[in-house]
Amino acid sequence: MPTVTFDHETLRAIQSRHGIEHDPWLWEQQLSNIGCVVEECDSREIEIEVFPDRADLLSPETMAHAARAFLHEGGAEPDLATTDGSITMKVDASLERVRPVILGAVVRGVDNGSTPEENDAFIQALMDHQEKLHFSIGRRRRRASIGVHDLSTLAPPFRVVTVPENYAFIPLAMTQRMSIRDILESHPKGVDYAHLLEGFSEFPVILDAADRVLSFPPIINGDHTTVTESTTDFFIDVTGWDARACEACLLLVCLAFSARGGTVETIELTDCHSHTQRTPNGRARRLSLPKRLLEEILGREFTKLEIKNAIDRMGGRFIEMRTVTDGPRTAERMADAAVGEQEYIIEMPRWRADLLHPVDLVEEVATGIGYEDLGQALSGQSKAGIPLASTHLHRRIRESLQANGLQQVTSLTLSNEVDQFAKIRYQASSAVTGIHNPITVDHTILRQSITPSLLNLLAANRHHELPQRVYELGTVVRDHHNATRVGWACAEVGTGFTAAKGMVEALLRDLGAFSRECDVHYEPLTDADGGPYLEGRGAKVMVDGEWVGCCGEIDPEVSELFGLKVPIHCGEFVVDALERLIPDPIL
Repeated sequence: MPTVTFDHETLRAIQSRHGIEHDPWLWEQQLSNIGCVVEECDSREIEIEVFPDRADLLSPETMAHAARAFLHEGGAEPDLATTDGSITMKVDASLERVRPVILGAVVRGVDNGSTPEENDAFIQALMDHQEKLHFSIGRRRRRASIGVHDLSTLAPPFRVVTVPENYAFIPLAMTQRMSIRDILESHPKGVDYAHLLEGFSEFPVILDAADRVLSFPPIINGDHTTVTESTTDFFIDVTGWDARACEACLLLVCLAFSARGGTVETIELTDCHSHTQRTPNGRARRLSLPKRLLEEILGREFTKLEIKNAIDRMGGRFIEMRTVTDGPRTAERMADAAVGEQEYIIEMPRWRADLLHPVDLVEEVATGIGYEDLGQALSGQSKAGIPLASTHLHRRIRESLQANGLQQVTSLTLSNEVDQFAKIRYQASSAVTGIHNPITVDHTILRQSITPSLLNLLAANRHHELPQRVYELGTVVRDHHNATRVGWACAEVGTGFTAAKGMVEALLRDLGAFSRECDVHYEPLTDADGGPYLEGRGAKVMVDGEWVGCCGEIDPEVSELFGLKVPIHCGEFVVDALERLIPDPIL
């Protein structure tokens, strides 16, 4: 969960604009009820862990906005006040295939402090808020990225176009012009986020009327738009692929500026489909909550006053309770209110991107009332989960291997190139998924095979007595996609390929391969196949002519590399292939 630290003096100044006195004790005692964990609170500051879905609590301004209604009964403000401005921004049609969602706003008259120390604190808080939004709902700038600019350095109107990789401008924190390609390859931010534009031959830039680059999203701003201690008027751009995430980011930045006395102006935006709109839209989003759903989950009836007070505390607005006159005749989904049933109409802030379903509104009501005040009634709703089809197969695999005396283990999906390829003599047959910033040389990639994990486990337990018989049904990653495999390894004296083949026969029998008369046979491994098996004592297992796995006796040279000096036989199978080739004999 993201951690934020707020200075009590800053919070006190923000709250005082609304005639509310900041109470540190109340925040420490009650803030956990709205999606936070208070880690520490002293006379100077409060440190809070915020649940990842509550992006509206990541800055002192937006946190104070939510706390006013919840803690201080300061009145809910689900709308963001805006005025219509004269600035326009036009998006070229080419952005549809590069970065299609683009929004913007202007905020004027922001109070950024009266001393150099306050100016610096304001700029640092702005940068921290921006990066926390990038990390949370922006998904590391993939869904949404934010640019904040000093409006006084810009010349509206703005336009968003695509440019080739040789297009050059001076990026933030640089003094020389750099091409798009140079930025992606050598600028610190370009190196960090170049993967977001991988495969593109044209790149998005935002230009003003003087053809100066405001921003190269989602990478870096232009140098001349840098926010300084004298900046009070701002232009904000948000670009990405997720319209809801982009809108929430824009509104939250505007809300933070508004809390410091700024006036939010809309701009006239013409998007890549030539549709014109004014952005940001500060009006609250209207939602419906079926009365039946609320009462089934929370276990009792509620008065309209209780619902109104609860929604007010959560920063929303209760509109009415009405009888549904249009809709499905029967509520086939729990989110539906059928004709004749009653539902609550509620308005919630548009920046609450975490409200995706009526069940989320049930949680808002419960939180607003207080879980301690809901009573002792049990939920009247029972939604039993239905197991996935694959879970039946996984259960049968586990039961078969455990019946053969194997113990189930679970190991890390993280591994390294030496274990996965060099030691067990496999070549990477598909793309390897690496870790960008590994904290240890042992965990640099996501594994492609389970066998190395089992051999490492046996090596870690070599001081225990034999036999040791283990298996794992787990995830591997090939071509950057998850797959399920099952592997086993047995360290015991007096066994070899015969024991490995017997394990395979027992597993395939229990899965129903022989009852369905599947064509099961074994083929010798070739030099091209590679693998950890002793020559002549390993085999490929074929079902209906398709390879499903391998089994055999581990070469002592391979065992030595893992620090093992006992006979080991093992096997590994592709579970997806078993599921496809061997139908469940019971179905």
